Amino acid sequence: MEHFIVSARKYRPQTFKDVVGQQAITNTLENAIQRNHLAQALLFCGPRGVGKTTCARILAKKINQDGTENPDEDFAFNIFELDAASNNSVDDIRSLIEQVRIPPQVGSYKVYIIDEVHMLSQAAFNAFLKTLEEPPKHAIFILATTEKHKIIPTILSRCQIFDFKRIGVKDAKEYLKYIAKSQGVEADDDALHIIAQKADGAMRDALSIFDRVVSFSGKQLTRQAVTENLNVLDYEIYFTATDLMLENNIPQLLIDFNETLSKGFDGHHFIAGIASHFRDLLVCKNQATIALLEVGDQTKQKYLEQSQKTSQQFLMKGIELANDSDLKYKTSRNQRLLVELCLMQLASINYDGEKKNSKHFIIPATFFLAHGKKVNPIANVTEANTSPQTKSTEEIHSNSAANEAEKPSTEVKKAATPPPKPKIDISMMRNKVSGLSLSSIKAKQEHLKKQQSKVVDQKELPKDAFTEEKMVEVWNAYVNKIDRKGEKIMASSLSTDVPKLKDATTISIELPNETMKIEIERAQYPLLEFVRAQLNNYDVSLEILVNEKAEKKYAFTARDKYEKLKEINPLVEKLRKDFDLEI
Repeated sequence: MEHFIVSARKYRPQTFKDVVGQQAITNTLENAIQRNHLAQALLFCGPRGVGKTTCARILAKKINQDGTENPDEDFAFNIFELDAASNNSVDDIRSLIEQVRIPPQVGSYKVYIIDEVHMLSQAAFNAFLKTLEEPPKHAIFILATTEKHKIIPTILSRCQIFDFKRIGVKDAKEYLKYIAKSQGVEADDDALHIIAQKADGAMRDALSIFDRVVSFSGKQLTRQAVTENLNVLDYEIYFTATDLMLENNIPQLLIDFNETLSKGFDGHHFIAGIASHFRDLLVCKNQATIALLEVGDQTKQKYLEQSQKTSQQFLMKGIELANDSDLKYKTSRNQRLLVELCLMQLASINYDGEKKNSKHFIIPATFFLAHGKKVNPIANVTEANTSPQTKSTEEIHSNSAANEAEKPSTEVKKAATPPPKPKIDISMMRNKVSGLSLSSIKAKQEHLKKQQSKVVDQKELPKDAFTEEKMVEVWNAYVNKIDRKGEKIMASSLSTDVPKLKDATTISIELPNETMKIEIERAQYPLLEFVRAQLNNYDVSLEILVNEKAEKKYAFTARDKYEKLKEINPLVEKLRKDFDLEI
């Protein structure tokens, strides 16, 4: 069995040009070597797997080259690597300092690479200070760490610091493509992109994942194989879920979510992915922001197609709902229900706005005409199912006119005279006012106004004077009366504010919103009838004002009640502090 070398070691860069994603640092180091402007103490810091130790080794090799040596010469005798995680004592640093004094036998410099330097103890750092500040001319120290904040400031001030950045998804994918080609592996662009995303900016992690997936799928690397092996949610899951949301298909959406959970995925991961998916769709809405979409070319085309189906309002509301669920997930006791509720809300975003008045929910008139039935164009039901006594005069006229218009021209010619109009007893219709439409409510209000005006015209009613206190007493009596009858909402609305006399006969009341005003306006006639009768003044009128700042603040929680008591008596706070009481 042939010895296998992992890609992270096999393809470790040998020159600065081979280093991925750190062009600014490699160019700086190359220029410093060429101009003989290299510091004797360097600190390489950054995330794991981004090339810190690799750049240190390349630098150690390059500063000893003079053009006359063998190209394969690695100057192993001039490079000393020390792992500070296992050699972090004062004795280890003292031993290093003693070695530094000896000049190199080959080459010009001795390079000391101290990896994970933040693991050194405080005493070891202090022992290293003097040598690091004034090293011999032939010694160069390269310190590498992933946690710069753990290094003491006196060490940082003696080093030239290079901050390595995370490797971008695009750079990592291009390097993986080069390695796949070198190994004869046919890899999908989306598959390599998923590996680069999973690595999270670490090239070493990307190469390790690449080796694992190649071992799983062989020489053919597909997106499906990568998602299955890495146990990541495929883009297709989010595309399908978004289509179901646009179709308001809640049952299938919940079934798909259940299948996702059965595969071992976390609900938190799923809902966070939905938010990211909506963000990517929103990015595709504008040509200028498409560059922010970090996906493969095939997946990018799918994003562009689906972004055309979604509105910006839907995406913004969806991101808000998904992000809210993401924040509440860890503190929720029923996490699955939280995600399912969020999915149902997402699938209902377009329902209220686009489906409510849709024509697809109305049976067209052509359906009844095709079956030889007369049509009521107002309700789209056959006349056979509607009693004439339940229709208004206007509906009957409109129905007859519409039926005449829908008859063939030959039948119109035969009918010399229009059909007789049915006789309607108006008195029978007075008691059949429906409360299910705005028009009927408006008609009822107009009818009550007419009745009120008739009463005023027919009688000479009294107009006795009254005081504001008497008016408030009568007002409260009416509130108690309707409260006993079970009209709790109206009684609460009338108790929102204390009525005041604007002038001799006008009662003024302030309400916190327009909705309460409309409700009281609808019920004002029984109120005025009661007040006028009790005050013996039939000139009394009601003025309703809306003042949003007039809304009452009620104390619901213990804290609210305490704050209310404190407003009434400030000594309550002193009492609480003196006895160290808890609320």
